[in-house]
Amino acid sequence: MKRVLFEIAFNGENYHGWQIQDNATSIQEHITKSINIIIKSENVINIIGCGRTDKGVHAEKFYFHVDLPVNIDLNSFSYKINQILPPDILIINYKNVNEDFHARYDAVSRTYEYRITQKKEPFQNGLFNFIKQELDIQLLNESCKKLIQYKDFTSFSKVHTDVKNFNCNIFEAFWKQNGHQIIFTITSNRFLRNMVRAIVGTMLLVGQKKISLQDFCQIIELKDRSLAGPSVKAKGLFLVNVDYYTNED
Repeated sequence: MKRVLFEIAFNGENYHGWQIQDNATSIQEHITKSINIIIKSENVINIIGCGRTDKGVHAEKFYFHVDLPVNIDLNSFSYKINQILPPDILIINYKNVNEDFHARYDAVSRTYEYRITQKKEPFQNGLFNFIKQELDIQLLNESCKKLIQYKDFTSFSKVHTDVKNFNCNIFEAFWKQNGHQIIFTITSNRFLRNMVRAIVGTMLLVGQKKISLQDFCQIIELKDRSLAGPSVKAKGLFLVNVDYYTNED
């Protein structure tokens, strides 16, 4: 067997996230079934993603690894998978990696974007979150400067989640406006469940001048999810990049 890393993209609007789960359709389920159809393996094919995504979240770059027969033609294999997969899931690229490579644990950073439109766009529905309230971009970026000074993001994590700690190293965070579209970009070594959506929801309160920058910092320092703003909708959230160590083949 050889380990292969696949790069994919998907529109998550019709799925309950990446992870296989009972009584819900997922991206992982579709890909696993497609692989089984092609290789006709008697064993259960186990594909490992670079992380989880919530229901409705999209990905321009998502990675998974899988162990495949050594003699398989990856070019033909990828083509066949794309013929089977629904049109909102696409295999983009692939590469052979070391047998101990792990799509999730070898990732050193992940980058998300949250996309907002301040003008109704019927053909972008599901890809942008429509927010009509006026937002102060300068204040939003000031809140980003505060955000990256912290490590513990308990206040932005889903409660009762199974993690050992709530520490994340945020490398970059900023807001950028282009006409009526406003995009938040954040890069970190890891993300807690619901973290990006909770951060955006709280920052929007700053941008709408409903809370101050001091309030924003206090919310983080008190480590209480109930004090933070509401999570924004999943639509508009994209995983746009995953970086790995450079030692894979």
